[in-house]
Amino acid sequence: MRAQLLKITTPAINSFSIRRDIVPHVNNRWHYHREIELIYFKNGSGTQFIGDSIKPFKSGNIVLVGSHLPHYWKFDDAYFSPEEGKTTDVIVIHFCEDFLGECFLNLPENKKIRKILQESKKGIQVQDNSSQQIRMLMEQIFFSVGAKRLILLLEILAIIGNDIKGVTLSSTDFLSNTSIKDNSPISNIYNYILANFNQKISLVQLADFANISVASFSRYFKTHIGITYKHFLLDVRVGQACKLLIEGRMNVKQIRYECGFQNVVSFHKQFKELTGKSPLEYHPFPCVFAGR
Repeated sequence: MRAQLLKITTPAINSFSIRRDIVPHVNNRWHYHREIELIYFKNGSGTQFIGDSIKPFKSGNIVLVGSHLPHYWKFDDAYFSPEEGKTTDVIVIHFCEDFLGECFLNLPENKKIRKILQESKKGIQVQDNSSQQIRMLMEQIFFSVGAKRLILLLEILAIIGNDIKGVTLSSTDFLSNTSIKDNSPISNIYNYILANFNQKISLVQLADFANISVASFSRYFKTHIGITYKHFLLDVRVGQACKLLIEGRMNVKQIRYECGFQNVVSFHKQFKELTGKSPLEYHPFPCVFAGR
């Protein structure tokens, strides 16, 4: 099923939005949005779908979901049954990466926050050692006004940034319709790969495009992106394959060609190495995204 783009409304007097959901069917669909999402399940349980990660969620869980990352929380059936008497209580914050201004994250003191916002593109499960403090701060934000809201959200992001035990969820980056906007050499390389990942891309091509020697390119790419260009290209291809499999509009063979894999055996092997599942095991999943 194709993920739906949601427009998040933020009041003009605020730089980010916060809401409290006490019913289980708010945005009960496979969706994504431009804003980063921080969600705290004060009460509720079910199945969590973030990118290609599928796992249970329960009361007390906190998750940070990056911009344009498809996600969906399917509450257990008991929460839809009046006879069961179960209620949900969820606090959700939506904010843009530059909610404190374009230059703020580039300050040296914000290095860890910048890093976790980058990692949130795969989703981050906040671990128990940090979650108790964050729960209290999210409750405070809900009842705060003015600059206090900004200070509390910044404090939360700092806590997550210092949490070395935070777990990323989606095993691969789901290819976004957005791309890096600046014109730096590494941004141009990044966008070139996103535009041409479905074709054969060689090291010589990339080095020539970037006007960098072949001998220097691999080191240059890894220094700026954090992984080798081969690993990045594979992440993009497998991430797009996951996205197309979840949408369910193509068969596995079509998806293999669409994502730039020329060899059947290589596709299945690399897909399973990154996701833990074969492409065929992915195919049945779209049925769980049918909304109520």
